[in-house]
This record gives sequence, C-alpha cells and structure tokens, in this order.
Amino acid sequence: MNRDDCHDHGESISAALADNLERMRAALSGSDDIVVDHWGYGPGQEHAAFSAYCHTLVDEFSNHYMKTTLQDLVNHELGRAETVTPEQVRDFFGRGGVSLQPFSLLDKMDQAIGKILDGDVVLFFDEWDRALSFPAKNVPQRQVTESISEPSVQGPREGTIENLRGNLGMIRQRVKSPRLNIRYIVAGIELQTTIAYAYLEHAVNPNVLEAFLERIQGIERYEVPETSYVEDWIEDDSYSPFPQYRYTERTDTAAAALLEGKILVLVSNSPMILICPAVFVDFFNTSEDYYGRTVISSLIRLLRLLAFIIALTLPSAYVALSTFHPELIPTVLLLAILDTREGIPFPAFFEALVMEISFELLREAGIRLPRPVGSAVSIVGALVIGQAAITAQIASPIMVIVVALTGIASFAIPHYEMGIALRIVRFPLMVAAGLLGGFGIMIVSLLTLLHLTRLHTLGQPYLSSLAPFKPRTMRDLFVRAPLKVFLRSPRNRRLLRHRRGEFRSEGDPAK
Repeated sequence: MNRDDCHDHGESISAALADNLERMRAALSGSDDIVVDHWGYGPGQEHAAFSAYCHTLVDEFSNHYMKTTLQDLVNHELGRAETVTPEQVRDFFGRGGVSLQPFSLLDKMDQAIGKILDGDVVLFFDEWDRALSFPAKNVPQRQVTESISEPSVQGPREGTIENLRGNLGMIRQRVKSPRLNIRYIVAGIELQTTIAYAYLEHAVNPNVLEAFLERIQGIERYEVPETSYVEDWIEDDSYSPFPQYRYTERTDTAAAALLEGKILVLVSNSPMILICPAVFVDFFNTSEDYYGRTVISSLIRLLRLLAFIIALTLPSAYVALSTFHPELIPTVLLLAILDTREGIPFPAFFEALVMEISFELLREAGIRLPRPVGSAVSIVGALVIGQAAITAQIASPIMVIVVALTGIASFAIPHYEMGIALRIVRFPLMVAAGLLGGFGIMIVSLLTLLHLTRLHTLGQPYLSSLAPFKPRTMRDLFVRAPLKVFLRSPRNRRLLRHRRGEFRSEGDPAK
C-alpha cells in the first residue's frame, strides 16, 4: 500500500489554476512554512503555473524544478523554449516522458497536499487537471554510527538511523537474495507513518507469517509514531512482563534474524527494528556469539545464564535463608551474617525491599539524566547511599553486597527488555520469600514457569527451544557448537536448496 492509495477518494485537481490555488491555501492555511511561487512561461509569459512546497522540508528553491520541467520539454520535444504551451506540457508528462528529475503525476488534491507535506515540490499548470510532483526532501539526518544500545566488541559497527529507506537499504545490502520480501503499510491520518515489514521467503515459517499478517491488519487506521506501537498491537499477551519480541539497532543482527526465519518490522523516523517472533532463549544470545571462537562464546553464554539466575533469585534466596532456613547456611558464614546484622532494626525482607527500590531509583535516574551526568549520579549515588545505609545501621553490608551483585548480574543480560522482566518478577519472589521462605520461592517460580509455558509469540510456544527436548537444538542453546557444525546441518542444506530453487514442501521450513 502506498500513501496515494489512502487519498484516492479526494477531490480531483481542477483545470483552473486559480481553483487549485484557493483549495490548497484553504487546506494549508494554518501552516506558515508552505511556500507558493508563481510562474509564467511561453513566448510572452502568458501561460501561468505555480509551485508549492514546505520550506522546512525542502532545502532548495522550487525554481530549480520549474526550470527542469521546461528543459525536459526543450530537450526532448521542442528545441525552442519560446513555443512551450500547456498542451505540450500535458502531452509530454501525461505519456510519461523522460525527465531529468524523477516525477509522479497527481490527479487528486489530497494527493498533492500529502506530497507537499512529505517533502515534495508540486507544480500546477493552468489548463491541466493534473499536477507534477518532484521529490525534494532534505532534512537533517543522524549519520550512521555504532549502535549505542548494542555496542560491538567484535564484528560490524553499523547501526540504524531515523531513516526508513536508509535502514532498509543497509539490510538489503547485507541480504542480496531476491527472496527477501519487503512490504509497506501507511498508518494514521495525521502522522501517515510508513511501516515496513520484511521476511525471507522459504525461510520464514508460513504459520508465523500468516499469524503476523492477521495481527497487523487494521493498524493503518491508527497513529503509529514509533516501533513499540506495532509491538503492542501484535503481541499475544499485553500484560505479561516477559517480552515476546526483541529490538535491535544493528543491521547484522537483523540480517541474521532474517536467515533464521524471523520477520522484521521497521517504522519511519525510528531507528529500532522489531524482530518477530522472539522466544525465551533469543534474549540471551547476541550476534557476537558467532564472531568469536567456540570456547569463548560458550563460556560467555554460561556466564549469562548464571547472571540470569543471580538477578532473579539472589535477593529472595538471601531473605528466605536468613529468615526461615538459617540451618542451611554454613556456620561460619551464618555467624558473619549475624554479626553484620547486629543492630539492624528491620527484618531481612524489609531491608532487601528498601535497598532494591533505592537501587532501581538510582538506575532510572541515571537513564533519564543527561548522559555525562547520569553515569556519575548512578555511581556516586550508589556509593553514598550504600555507605550511609551501613553507617546508619539501616542496612547490613551483606545486603548491600547482595543488591549490588543483583544489579550487576541484571546488566549482564544482553537485551534490555528481558532485564526489565527480571526486575519485575524479582519483587514477587522477594515477597513470597519473606512470607513463606523457600516454599514461597517455589510457588512463585512454578507460577512463573506455568505462565511461560502458556505464553505464545505469533503462535509459537515461548519455551519452544527448551521443550520438547531435542539434542539438535542444544548445539546453539547454552553452548555454541563450532560454526562448521551448523554449515553441515540439515537446515542449511535445506536453505541451500532454497537458493537453488530445489525446495520441496517438507512441513515447517523453519525447523
């Protein structure tokens, strides 16, 4: 769908130039950045025309396009500019004559207004009920740099920007397959946001693609200023703390997701790429896992798994052990804990709750403050508050260590969305540990596991990579097998047949 299709019900452009000028000014009367230039052409300048554009979007004067239009006629039709007439303009461009500038013909006033607001220069000619539109948009754009949210230690450093066409071009540059399909949707009446989704034919699961197309239907009626609006529109469970899709700003990650059968969603004026669907284990892997050696990548993955367990259970485990199960703590360690807690007026649960909330406040403040100040505030605030809490005997040193280790472990989760989910689930675990000890942790953990088993993302089970157990999937789960194992896998042989055009339906091609 293109933008012009959204306005095919509008009024037609009039052959009277004055009527077109009046209707356009009436529609854009509240915009002072709309510029209208009047022109005359022909032997005695007896033929009238005008051009309209938005000077906040166009960085050139519109006379360049008027001169180009006349030059097209002189070079291709006439040989003498003095004989240019409205009939010649109409005949030349009406049959799609070759132009020095790419142009489009408009026959609806709504189309013309939409093009002006999109950064085009629109030319109206007297005695012609159509208009010429030339793309001339030139607004400041952020340069392609390394992604801030996903810094690269090894591998490409190309990050996306707030330009939909440029982002799609960088992805197309990496995935040169003709089977890469890119589709557009225009959403909203006021914003008219362009939404693009891309998938690699024969690599994507047909059931997933069908579910995605069904979910995204109707979004064109709503205003979509950013990519996260699309996520909220198509996700299965809006109230689950666990993300069902993941984001990236790296084009190499997007290209790898296409090869894995994922669907990419991009929105104009947003650098974020939405990857659909995303199962649980996807949030613990990064593109750099495939750029390093097998042993190093596998150890880093195991470290992330340990960080996940620490970030989720360490505070609740400490509360349960110190309150309900002190016999499970070694004697020497228990005496050390009791010594540090001497004089603390609060129970372990309240102490952990206060420290966790304080840490979350510091982390949120560090994100919202300007970057040079935010990191300093987070570090200094944590040091000052931790030391002051110990000195005032509001918190014990062991609790400060527990909270600090929990925070550091949550930072080791490579995807921010999963880190937020852990921060949310951590508090019910602490409450259950403070009320029932280890039994409470078990209850909340089982309820969380039950929720994860019932959760789906575009029809795919959220824990599909973990259950049912398949030894083949273990090669790229907690450890990463050598890449040559993947190159010899049946899936890659099937993809090779796809490239050769030898694909035969064998069920789900993504498995």
